[in-house]
Amino acid sequence: MTSSAPLGLQGAYLLGERASHDELRSRLLDVAVNLLVSDGPESLTMRRIASEAGCTTTVIYTMFGNREGLAEALYLEGFERFRRFLEAVPQRDNPFEYLSALGPAYRQACLAEPGYYSLMFERAIPGFEPSERARTLARAALNILDRVIADCISAGYLVPTQPRKIADALWAAAQGAISLERAGHLRDARTYEAVTTATICCYLVSKQ
Repeated sequence: MTSSAPLGLQGAYLLGERASHDELRSRLLDVAVNLLVSDGPESLTMRRIASEAGCTTTVIYTMFGNREGLAEALYLEGFERFRRFLEAVPQRDNPFEYLSALGPAYRQACLAEPGYYSLMFERAIPGFEPSERARTLARAALNILDRVIADCISAGYLVPTQPRKIADALWAAAQGAISLERAGHLRDARTYEAVTTATICCYLVSKQ
């Protein structure tokens, strides 16, 4: 078994530079989404973000290009955070139990990130339209649902069909309930649980 070659001074420097870049990028996105929540979309100017983050506008333009690039970066960051939230759910040996555990986790992720949620699903930045590439990457962030549903189909819990068909139906049901909850029309998770459970029941294999 061979060990990896030492990084050397240049490799270590590049790694450190990349870590510093990622940390700054994450901080700028956090500043931007917090401004979106507190002061609305009109606050998302390069000058305001730079002032809040303690950097120059040149840094922001270099990282994101323009305001549209910043909005798309925020959109993708939101889905990436959701992906990490769902993938942190402990796996189960039983795929149906694992799928059942992902439902509440998705709701928690939505409620824990109100700024990102509003940008991802509620058009919080007027005029912003994600590119087709961004939409593809956003949906890919939820591929964990497709994989677990595929396992449920293989194990005989769900009817044989395209896993994404079930995942999208479940996603639609979840989003409807969460949107109503965020708007103050629902007081707790009971409706969310009811509609997501009902959606899954539509695809359960009938036991004779």
